Amino acid sequence: MEKATGKTTGKAVEGANEGATVEGTGSADERENPLRAEKRRKMHALKAAGIDPFPHSFERTASAAAVHREFEALQPGEGKEDRVLRLAGRLMTKRPMGKAAFFNIQDQSGAIQGYLRTEELSEPDRAAFENLDIGDIVGLAGFPFRTKKGEISIHCREFKMLCKTLEPLPEKYHGLTDVEAKYRHRHLDLITNEASRQVFVARSRIIAEIRGFLNARGFLEVETPMLQPIYGGAAAYPFSTHHRALDMKLFLKISPELYLKRLIVGGFEKVYEVNKNFRNEGIDRSHNPEFTMLEWYEAYTDYNDQMKQFEELVAHLCRASKGATKFTYQGKDIDFTPPWRRLTVHDGIREYAGFEVEGMTDAMLFEKCGELGSDLEKPAARGEMVMEIFELAVEPHLWQPTFVLDHPLEISPLTKKHRSNPDLVERFEPFAAHMEIGNAYSELNDPEDQLARLKEQEAKRVIDEEAQPMDDDFLHAIDTGMPPTGGVGLGVDRIVMILTDQTSIRDIILFPTMKFK
Repeated sequence: MEKATGKTTGKAVEGANEGATVEGTGSADERENPLRAEKRRKMHALKAAGIDPFPHSFERTASAAAVHREFEALQPGEGKEDRVLRLAGRLMTKRPMGKAAFFNIQDQSGAIQGYLRTEELSEPDRAAFENLDIGDIVGLAGFPFRTKKGEISIHCREFKMLCKTLEPLPEKYHGLTDVEAKYRHRHLDLITNEASRQVFVARSRIIAEIRGFLNARGFLEVETPMLQPIYGGAAAYPFSTHHRALDMKLFLKISPELYLKRLIVGGFEKVYEVNKNFRNEGIDRSHNPEFTMLEWYEAYTDYNDQMKQFEELVAHLCRASKGATKFTYQGKDIDFTPPWRRLTVHDGIREYAGFEVEGMTDAMLFEKCGELGSDLEKPAARGEMVMEIFELAVEPHLWQPTFVLDHPLEISPLTKKHRSNPDLVERFEPFAAHMEIGNAYSELNDPEDQLARLKEQEAKRVIDEEAQPMDDDFLHAIDTGMPPTGGVGLGVDRIVMILTDQTSIRDIILFPTMKFK
């Protein structure tokens, strides 16, 4: 089969528009890429022949995958001339042979081979085929048959141009060779890379399974504001904007937590949201400023109940996506079979760092941070230094799914104090493949304690712009009364990374954030 362009790489595609301008008549500037100029010439040839290269619609009666399934029993050389099928898709390969040609088209379901003889086509259809290029979107009608070499194909009696393209595709068999072009021009990646398409099909199904799991357990899916007058629910720097009509500053959501808790106060006992969060922070293999988070809240439960529910949900997603709870991620075994390991913050430091943080002075903790390679320039709050030690000394060892429990009070302003140690809170963070994949609490519902914690956070904002701001309306809700509640956040993108065997968040987000060119 003919390759998609013969020599155009991802870099060539990205630069193909450089210097291209189009005059009012539709003719291309002389600096236009020669491949684009040739495709444009063919487009105008079709128009000159009275053929619209951009018709409004095309009736389809079959997909590529459906044809393969239905006619699998055809023998080599056998056809079904009484069955007229209508298919459409993007031309990916072609092989002219005099007055005949084989070609492949690709639709969302897959690819199928077509065959035609020009003398069997009408004059407009012949003109459409003669002005055809790789990448054009076409429609065809004909009967199914199996070639003598064994490939199920469509013998065309009609051939229609549905969209004459101008931009050449990347080379068919290598796709986009430029990584930046892959993310910046996702449409080209999806056209040329079947594996990439399947990742995003899998992502969609994973999110559907999340909804199905929670719906089956009686949860109500809700929506909370993307634009908020006061951001909260996480330690993060927000994106901000200005609403002209109300003349007020608004923030993009960093978390739906405080709104979802209002719904628990209002009497909805099981709620969840699959939502976009926005955090104005760095970009790396597991962070994107815009990301997808699942949060759910369940009245009359605590973090112990939610640990069990969290591991059951993830195990369900593994079985639905991978067929098992044990599989390989990046060539290494990982086992999500419940129950997962439970590891307290203090026990983790004791096991992997080899010392006890209880009883150490703040100065000693700061010294240990420095020994472990921390970039802290001066002592921070005690709990922050404990978690700095944990991050440096323990997290690199957490490959198998592990619930990290019982965090310092100072870093968890929305969480109930631990029932056996008031210096800690009832919180867990699930880890897998060296990544934090969630966060959960026994939610704080003591109004006086919550007010005191938020006052402490407000005071910290002088030196820490990520500290939780005061939210009087949220406090009003807590004053109204929230039942004992377990709340959970799950990082959808990171779960998708693991279940699709991807190492970068940019490979499982269709349009990752990139610097504007």
